[in-house]
Amino acid sequence: MAKKRRRSTSSPQRDTAVQTNGDTNATASVDGLSTHASKKLKLLANHSTSSPFSEFLHPSTEDAQAVYALLASHTPGGAPVHNPPSANSNSATTCGHAPNVIDALIGTILSQNTSSANSSAAKRSLDSVFGQGEPGFEKMVNADRQMIADTIRSGGLANRKAKIIQEALIAVKKKHGRYDLQHLAAPGVTDERAMQELVSLDGVGPKTAACVLSFCLGRQAFAVDTHVFRLTKLLGWVPKNADRVGAQAHLELKIPPELKYGLHVMMVCHGRACRGCKKDGSGPCPLKSWLKERLMPSDSEGGIKEDGNLGDSKSLLLGI
Repeated sequence: MAKKRRRSTSSPQRDTAVQTNGDTNATASVDGLSTHASKKLKLLANHSTSSPFSEFLHPSTEDAQAVYALLASHTPGGAPVHNPPSANSNSATTCGHAPNVIDALIGTILSQNTSSANSSAAKRSLDSVFGQGEPGFEKMVNADRQMIADTIRSGGLANRKAKIIQEALIAVKKKHGRYDLQHLAAPGVTDERAMQELVSLDGVGPKTAACVLSFCLGRQAFAVDTHVFRLTKLLGWVPKNADRVGAQAHLELKIPPELKYGLHVMMVCHGRACRGCKKDGSGPCPLKSWLKERLMPSDSEGGIKEDGNLGDSKSLLLGI
């Protein structure tokens, strides 16, 4: 049975800072959200209709369609199609592909900065110790945080993830009166509104939120993880100085909605499996071959293609 922890007399959302991407969040702002959560919401609002790189025109719709078709031709069974998670789906084995939104969120948090095998093992361990659904969420909230961290140790960054999970559950219960985010699945809730609610939770960034939207809720969101970020830079779809958050904000607006799910999944699979497209890798890579074929003869020394789609070809082909 989970050990009871001593409750703080302070407001849950005014607890100490959460570590996110190596930065320490400030304490809560006057609106009840942490300073970092407020910044995330402001970023979403600023780039809901305009890219942070407004003068960067790539990728075009045609580029996105071409890469989608290329990766589909190298994917067994073709491009993946999203299927709603079944009642017995568990995010222990699928990154967020579960019908319960909170369960999907926890599974996606556990997948941060680790392998699928490690995050799956951590989620199975969490389910085994605390159980699933609202009873399990309640046990996690009342448990000593170190117990949660020890339970998910196999997933890496255990102390940080335990804090994020526990404080997210506290925040949801405080706002809605129960451990429930199923209202985000309602047809009347826009993608923007669902994203806002998820990123308002400390430790939940745009990538994690987009995974929940895409895999759990079946919405057209484009999550930019390590593999997607590397490949979209290789393709020249984001500026060289872009970070992952800026890249996701840009690509959400540039990639056609109907391509987002399949393109994300295929890029992740390709990024994991293909040795040739890694910076110091060797061997064949269909994406690099496609880029080479698109270069004009006069661009072989690293010039700019006439239509500007590829940018510095030498840098792109080296993945730098």
